[in-house]
Parts: sequence; C-alpha cells; structure tokens
Amino acid sequence: MEVAMASETMKNLLAQMTIEEKVAQCMQLSPFFFPGTKVEGEVTGPLAELELTEKDVQLVGSTLGSSSAEEMIAIQEKHLETSRLNIPLLFMADVIHGYKTVFPIPLALGASFDREAAEEMAAVSAKEATADGLHVNFSPMLDLVRDPRWGRVMESTGEDPYLNSELGVAMVRGYQGKTADLEKDYTKMAATVKHFAAYGQPEGGREYNTVDMSNRELYQNYLPAYRAALDAGAKLVMTSFNVVDGVPATMNRWLNRDILRGEFGFDGVLISDWGAIQEVINHGTAADKREAAKLAITAGVDIEMMTSCYMQNLQALIEDGELEATILDEAVLRILTLKEELGLFQDPYRGLKANDRQKEIFSEEHRNIARIIAAESAVLLENKAHTLPFAANQQVALVGPLADSNDVLGGWTVYGEKEQAVTLEAAFQETFTNSAIIPTPYTTLTETHKAAIKQAVEGSDIVIAAVGEKTEWEGEAGSLATVRLPESQYQLVAYLHTLGKPVVTVLFSGRPIEIKELAENSEAMIEMWFPGTEAGHAVTDLLTGKANPSGKLPMSFPQTTGQIPIYYNHLNTGRPKTRQNAEERYVSKYLDIPNRPFYPFGYGKSYTEFEISDVKLSKTEIALGEEVTIRLRIKNSGSRAGKEVVQIYLQDETASVSRPVRELKGFEKVNLAAGEERQMQFTLTADDFSFYLPNLEKIQEPGRHRIFVGTSSLAPEVALIQIRKEESNA
Repeated sequence: MEVAMASETMKNLLAQMTIEEKVAQCMQLSPFFFPGTKVEGEVTGPLAELELTEKDVQLVGSTLGSSSAEEMIAIQEKHLETSRLNIPLLFMADVIHGYKTVFPIPLALGASFDREAAEEMAAVSAKEATADGLHVNFSPMLDLVRDPRWGRVMESTGEDPYLNSELGVAMVRGYQGKTADLEKDYTKMAATVKHFAAYGQPEGGREYNTVDMSNRELYQNYLPAYRAALDAGAKLVMTSFNVVDGVPATMNRWLNRDILRGEFGFDGVLISDWGAIQEVINHGTAADKREAAKLAITAGVDIEMMTSCYMQNLQALIEDGELEATILDEAVLRILTLKEELGLFQDPYRGLKANDRQKEIFSEEHRNIARIIAAESAVLLENKAHTLPFAANQQVALVGPLADSNDVLGGWTVYGEKEQAVTLEAAFQETFTNSAIIPTPYTTLTETHKAAIKQAVEGSDIVIAAVGEKTEWEGEAGSLATVRLPESQYQLVAYLHTLGKPVVTVLFSGRPIEIKELAENSEAMIEMWFPGTEAGHAVTDLLTGKANPSGKLPMSFPQTTGQIPIYYNHLNTGRPKTRQNAEERYVSKYLDIPNRPFYPFGYGKSYTEFEISDVKLSKTEIALGEEVTIRLRIKNSGSRAGKEVVQIYLQDETASVSRPVRELKGFEKVNLAAGEERQMQFTLTADDFSFYLPNLEKIQEPGRHRIFVGTSSLAPEVALIQIRKEESNA
C-alpha cells in the first residue's frame, strides 16, 4: 500500500534509512528512558525488562508523556545529537479534557450538547499543551458507551452515534485547527481518534473485557463517530484493547486494513494503545512476541506503544523472509509524513526555543472559559417549587464529602493539579454572605456528623449536599459492579431532608449512577459531573442564577444497576410493553421496576421555560434520496435568559431489519432572552433515513417515518413522512 500523502522529501529520507532505523521509528517509549529528563537514577531495569539497549533508545521515533517545555527541548536536543539523519522525535500525550487548565470530563462535554464548547475546550487544551512542547494528543475518544459500569464512560461523549460524531468533529477542529495547517500553527496539535474499535461495549462493563457484537451493529452505531472525526482530518488513530469478532483490534487486518484504510480512506498513523501488541499473546491469538509483531504490523499498526515486539523482531522477520520490507516502509513513511506535517523537520522544537509561551498556560482567560463550559455542561435534574436559583445573601449550609474536596478534576488529568482546583468551600466563602461548611467522609456518616450538620442547618435557609464519586472510582480500570454511591451518601441526603430546610443535591460523578433516593429527598438536584479547575465557581454560578443550566443527559440514568445496559435508541421487541398492556405478564418488562430509565437521554431542566410551536415540514411525502426541511419556532416564555437544546428524532416504522424506537438526527443549542422567539430549521437527508443491512449494504427504503421534535428523547411526535419507491430526479 502506497502512502498517498507522502512527499518526495520523505520518500528520499526513507530510502536512506537502515532497517534498524526504520524499526526504531515504530517504537514509542516514556520520556524517562531518554537523556535530558529530570528522572533520577538509571533506567537499566526498564531497559532490561523491554530487552532494549541504549542505542535502541537513541533511535526511537516517539515518546509519550513529556511534562514541560524544558524537558522536551532537552530530550529533543540529545536525540538529534545521536540521530544520523536528524529525524526528530514526536512528543505525544493524553490531554483528554484540558492540560493545566482542566475542563469538564468528556461525558460532561457531551451533556453540553454544544459543538462550540467542545471545540473551544480542545483549542485551549492544544494551546497550553503545545506551549510545553507536545505534538500529538490522544483525544478524542469516540467510543459509543451504553454501560455506566465501565468507568471509562467518563471519557466518551455518550450513548448516541450522532452526538458523538458532532462533538468528535468539533474536538478535532479545536485540536488541529479548521485548516489543519500544523506545519505553520504551533498552537495546534495532531488529534488521535480512539479506540478503534468498539472499546466502549465490554461485557459486564469490565475494563479490557471481551466485546462481541454483530458487524451490522458495529457499522450502524459504533463506527460512525470514528469516521466523522477522520473525515474532519484527524491525523492518528489508536487501536483498542478488545477483540472485534474474536480478533484483537491491534492485529485485526479486516478492521484496520479493510475498514480503516480501505473503506474510510485513512492514510495517517495508526498507533497501538499501551502494551496492546504484546497483549495479543494473552488473547491467545499469537504464540510469542515475534508472532505478535508480525500480525500487528501486517494489520497496519505503525507505532507500538511501550512494548518491544517490533524492536526485537521486525528486522529478523524481514531478513528471514517472513515479512515484506514494504510493509515496514509504509509504516515508517506515515510516521515521517506526520512529523513533516507538524513542521518538525523545519523546527524540531516548534517555536519553543524562539518564544517562551508559558504565559499561555493556566491563564485567567482559559480559567474563565473552563468556568463557563463547566456551568454549560451541568444538568439540572430536579427543581421542585423553583428552589433554584437563590440569592447570595441567603444563609447556606454546605455539607457532604465534596464540600471541601479538591478531587473535582476527574480522570485523565495528567497535567492538571488538584491543588489549583477551586473547591466548593472556597467558592462559597467568596459568594455567600453566610455559609456553614460541614465536610463529611465519602463512605461514613456518624452520629457526630449528624449533630454538627443539624446545628449548621438550623441556622441556615438552604442546604447544599455535595455528594459523589472519587476520581479513583471512575476512568480507566474504574469499573463498578453496582453504579451506586456509598450508602452513607444516600443516608446523608435522606437525613438532611428530615431537617425541614430545602435540600439541593450537587452531584459529582463520572458516570450515570443510581439516583432515585437522592431525587426523592432533594428539592433540587444538579449533575455537575467532574467539572474541572473551576468547579466551585461553576457551582455557585448555577446556584445563584449567574448561569442558567442548559445541559442535557448524554447517557440514560438507570432505575437501578440491574437495568443496565439501558439506552434510548433501543430496538422494539415482539411483545413491547405499552400503556394498554402494562398490567399483562407476558410482555417485555421487569416485574419490580419500570422499563424506562429514571432520567432519559437528552433530558435536562432550566430556570426558565421554553415553548416549541408551529412545527412544519417542507414535505410529508418524498421520493428516495430527497431531503425534508423541518421548520419550527421556539420561544423563551419564562422570566430570564436561557439556552435550550432543540432535538430532532426519527423512527423508521417498517424496514428490512428492526430499527430503533427513535434516533437523534439533529440538535441545536439556542440562546434566548426572556420573551424572545426565534425560528429554527433542520434538514433530514437521505443518509438520515438510511441504515445497514446484515450484508453491510447501506440503503434507504420506502416506508413511513415518524418525526419527533422536542427537548429530550421523550420528544412528542409531530409528523409522519412517507417515502415513495421511486428515486428522486434531483
């Protein structure tokens, strides 16, 4: 396979390289292996473990996790001193939801339903990360997720293919720039789409576990977001740890050659996840590291992260005639091309020696952006009797494990510092005239705690219960069998409810959790997720009405763990439960809980009210291939400015395969002043009406389609569209 984007300069450089130099380009190591880092002592132990020599390290093509401009410059200088052909290193890292300025977790960004917010987060992250010398970001993660037991749902934007696609495209644009001119714009970095593919559906929600689904399901729901981000120009793709149709993704030729490079036309760099190439041995699909190396490079994986299967075996495989040299050449050419696109041959330091950009990191401007997006991502779940917002001169009691905790950044904050996070305690002391703050442990509630809480609540007008997860309970390897908080936190909110003052529960989590008891014992409840650096300020902005909640749930919240997986765009059954047959036994239902989620996808309240009216379709009968325009009016009928997310859903009534009860096909976030009214327009294309058959052919069929328009996945039906058999003449 020829690398289409490769320049003659890079082809000539490749021709000058030895096999040993080529193989080394395909290996990635942590920075402490390299001279110039601050790590004390020898690295002979790790070198021996990987069976590498110092010369091997001198030839390596990339590193991950460098922590400062000073370190990056030192490592690059030392590397170029020993590089025969002056090939610079690539510096990669996980900058998942912010660099030093930490933004809300990606699941919270999903809740924002805001393309501009996602793009701005990515742009600020890239600006800060590149100021410290990083070139490549391992983001966005576009794995579709439906099981909140899996801790890594926090790194996804949710359960919907369309929402994930739209926000993934926005993040790629933010990281790379809309023109992706990385050679000239040193404030941008290359984006990595991950994890290819279907990593978000592990059995039992257990990290690194088996994924098993039909190919039609893979194409219909799991591949679209990856492809959308690649179409937006993402430069890299990372493989996933799981198997796809029984074959580990990292050695899956069908997945990586046929789909990724063939169907999707991806010509960029494919990198393994940490140790994933060697792990195919544990999967039982390779006998040893030599076979693992052969299978992975043949499948199209260009860079091996933190194992040494390639370094130890590729040269021998070529010399023994077991591997075509051209397979290695194409991998190296893609790596060299990426380095050229980043401008590294022109300036290996991307401007760092000429300009000190440290003032761009953790600036007041960036913190203000993070504060706004944290409020934008919060979801108002309950607001009984208009408890929120309330005035800053109220006497407030703040209680709970998150009352004074700086554990508000969330997972994958490699560079953010908890000490710099704004706690609720600090923000409350700034904001409220009178506040009593009573922290409690995450996992216990004693009589002593209750006595102190009771005394504080008696002198207060309103009670804020700050409850939630610890960061260590979510993220990678943060799988839970039960998506509940510690029982003491439910007991805390229930106890507060008995004290006779309005209770506002502020929830911090990296996943949907069991929330029923919290809702029952709260007058108001806000899902904050993990909001990032400006957590405390975002919370006080929301409580006082400085910010009006506008987030919507990107994942369904279950009634209880036993209901998982639960997601809005499910298929119907032959015996669906309806209002008419709800009391019958032999229908698809639970005997002990409702079928519906506790809170549905797309749900979220506001401090104001919105009305959608005058919904009109350009046509209610169309030919195959024709578009339909939906026009509507939305009015802020409340007394304060606010934002609403208008959502368009579609249901295919009859098709060759069973289709979901509804699917999101359009959304827009609109900002309206009190009393303001605006017309909006959405277009449904032939692709919106199309789906995959079991043979993976994507088609549009004639038939009836229901249209739903509203502000959640429970949006009411507004029209029927009939698609005729004949093709459009347009």
